[in-house]
Amino acid sequence: MFIAATGFAQWTALNSGTINNLSSVYFSNDNIGYAIGDSGIIIKTINGGTTWTAQTSSTNNHLSSVYFLNTNIGYTVGYNGTILKTTNGGTYWVIKISGTTNNLLSVYFPDANKGYAVGSFGTIIKTSDAGASWTTLSSGISNTLYSVYFTDTLTGYVVGNGGIILKTSNGGTNWTALTSGTTFPLWSVYFTNPDTGYTVGQQGLIQKTNNAGTSWTSETSGTSNILYSIYFANANAGYAVGSNGTIIKTSDSGTNWSTQTSGTSNKLTSIYFTNANTGYTVGWNGTILKTINGGDFIEENQLQESAITIFPNPTNDNLTIETPDKATIEILNMEGQIIKRINANDKSTTTEISELSKGMYFVKAKTEKGIAVKKFIKE
Repeated sequence: MFIAATGFAQWTALNSGTINNLSSVYFSNDNIGYAIGDSGIIIKTINGGTTWTAQTSSTNNHLSSVYFLNTNIGYTVGYNGTILKTTNGGTYWVIKISGTTNNLLSVYFPDANKGYAVGSFGTIIKTSDAGASWTTLSSGISNTLYSVYFTDTLTGYVVGNGGIILKTSNGGTNWTALTSGTTFPLWSVYFTNPDTGYTVGQQGLIQKTNNAGTSWTSETSGTSNILYSIYFANANAGYAVGSNGTIIKTSDSGTNWSTQTSGTSNKLTSIYFTNANTGYTVGWNGTILKTINGGDFIEENQLQESAITIFPNPTNDNLTIETPDKATIEILNMEGQIIKRINANDKSTTTEISELSKGMYFVKAKTEKGIAVKKFIKE
């Protein structure tokens, strides 16, 4: 019989084409996405992350946050009060006058006209005309604010240094400080519905509210690393990323969190999912990772008495696969896509793999007794 052995998580490193630190990622549909970061860098993909192309941002300032309303209209904000807008999917980015020189760290638009950006020294600014003009709102504090999220056009939340959580119920005219229960910096806020929201921060802190921010309870994250970004693919499945390549996931609305293998030690700063399974995270040194199965483990299995065998490994041209019974064999790439399928009538089969590009692949053998997955390298 087959028994579970070690596993591998489906987060794959993509080629971003840059070594600049990346701060934020956002996808306007399943294929089109943007990442932004140091020195005004903006990169775009139109094929689900396979390739990324640099865009002209018209600034050298660090860019902190990016948000798109649709495939054409998007905004990014950054240091020294930088606000950029595109109306053509990033072909051109136009500088907007923000009215502040403070660093802007997060941007959010609850509708096509109303948008908010927050940043250093308690800065909160608002536009009501699709970014044409911005007005400064009174936050009542001087703490750095790292993240903003609105559940509708009137109700929004801001989090920041000192465990600050602010809430507005009238589109930013007034902000009320909520009791967060912590003095740790809070780096990101996300709501899955008008009542249920989450914040993440220092030392693996995760807090949750079920009553629109009236009270917050701490969740056990399983990590002491800083968490910089949180995102929920649906009401149950949520992810947070942070320092030292940390990725954690919940499948039960935050009750339990499990650590996923990112394959990097770089700081991860932002995470975004286009559907329940497909997600992206970005970070320092141009890091972009992608999953197509929610980052969950594909179990790598072995026989109790005689293991599945593949050889030679590494290999150039041919790969021999030995199984205890006849099997259906699949060759998969690092993104979990099936490259080749073989119906093996014998316990040993040899297949040609010379057409494959160099890199790591997986052999997945299915028999009546179970499934085994093994890695191999094509040289």
